[in-house]
Amino acid sequence: MRNKIMIVGALSLIAAACGGKKEEAKPEAKTEAKTETPKVATPEPTPAAKTPDPAPATGAKKLVLDVHEVGPGKVTAAAVAEAHKKDLATEGKYGVDLKAYWFDEKDGKIYCLAESPAVDTLNKVHQEAHGLVAQKAMEVTGDNLNWVPAPGKKLFLDVHHLDPTKVTPDQVAGAHKKDLAAQDKHDVKYLNYWYDKETGTVMCLTEAANSDASIAVHKEAHGLLPDSIAEVSEGR
Repeated sequence: MRNKIMIVGALSLIAAACGGKKEEAKPEAKTEAKTETPKVATPEPTPAAKTPDPAPATGAKKLVLDVHEVGPGKVTAAAVAEAHKKDLATEGKYGVDLKAYWFDEKDGKIYCLAESPAVDTLNKVHQEAHGLVAQKAMEVTGDNLNWVPAPGKKLFLDVHHLDPTKVTPDQVAGAHKKDLAAQDKHDVKYLNYWYDKETGTVMCLTEAANSDASIAVHKEAHGLLPDSIAEVSEGR
C-alpha cells in the first residue's frame, strides 16, 4: 500500500511539473518603421524678368553750321535770341544739340552751330520752332567745342572760300596753328574755326579790337585772306 502511495505521489509531481511548464514567449517580429519622405512645397514658378526694349541705335552726330540770310534791318538781336530759345525747346525731339549762334546785325545774317544726326535735321528744328529756316547748311569740322569768349571783347567771324580740290583738312588745321602763333602780336585771340571740305569754306571766330587786326594775323601767318569779315554777337 505504501508503495502505491509513493508511485501516485511521484506521478503527481511529474504531472505538476509538466503542466506548470511555461510556454516560451516567441520573439516579436520586428516591424520596420516606414520612413516617410518629407513633403516639400513646390514653389510657384517665378515669372521671367522682362527684357527691356533695346534703346534705338544712334549713329555719330555731325557738326553742322547753317546760315540764315534775313537781310539788313529785317531782324533784331532780341528776335534772334527769342528764336534761339524756341530752337532749344524743340531740339531734343530731333536729337539735335545746338551749341551757339552768331548774329551779324549789319548784314542781317544768323549762323547756327549744332551737333545733329544729319545736316537737314537742324532745319527741321528751325521749321517747327519758329519757321525761320536756313538757306545754307554745311557739315563742318572744328578746332574745339569749348571756346569761351571774353566779356566785353568784340567778336568777328570771317569767311574764306577756298578751292576744295586744292586744300585739305590738315592744311586748314596747319594754317590755324600759324594764326595762333601770330595772334599775340596783334592783340587778337583766335577762338575757333570751322571747315566744310565739300565747298572749301573756312570760317574763323576771333576776339579783336577791330576787323583789321584779325585780317593782319591771317596776312602775317599764311597770307590766306578772308572774302568777308563781320562783327557778330554770340548767343547760347
